[in-house]
Amino acid sequence: MGALKPTLCARCAAQGKTCCQGREIYLTPGDVRRIAAFTGESQFVEWNQTADPSYLDQDDDPIWRQHVFRRDGSRRILRRAPNDDCLFLGPQGCRLPLAVRPLLCRLHPLTYTADHIDAEPDATCPRRLLVSGETVLSATGTPMAQARQWHQQLYEEIITDAPDNRTDLRPTL
Repeated sequence: MGALKPTLCARCAAQGKTCCQGREIYLTPGDVRRIAAFTGESQFVEWNQTADPSYLDQDDDPIWRQHVFRRDGSRRILRRAPNDDCLFLGPQGCRLPLAVRPLLCRLHPLTYTADHIDAEPDATCPRRLLVSGETVLSATGTPMAQARQWHQQLYEEIITDAPDNRTDLRPTL
């Protein structure tokens, strides 16, 4: 019986800077409620315009574009520490239990729009760390059914986030 293989995230962290450092993490209203209930804090969130123009390229996801960004281009994000790390990043990784982490963090490094979810990692994920025959889902220990559930929850929470009268683009049945 062999030793357990580290997850893709653990392999990435061993290489240096990870997705928990230097990223702008959008928070849904549900993320804010879950984190506040767990931590008893409320100062972990801020509204800010993105410093990374790639976050503004949402032409393939009109629901994201219409519901995540306010009219002034700002969005609700997780504050970062002065060193640019996530506020909840500890020496052993995320200090939040999986069920409390922002939905974006739970889905990372998968790519998705409101219409679908891909089993391929985003371009910033070091694919070179995948071993032969391994998928990003198996390497992160995330079953596709779980990823789909988080994806559905993410968009349900995004759609209900309309503090400045943004348009509801959900298809009518």
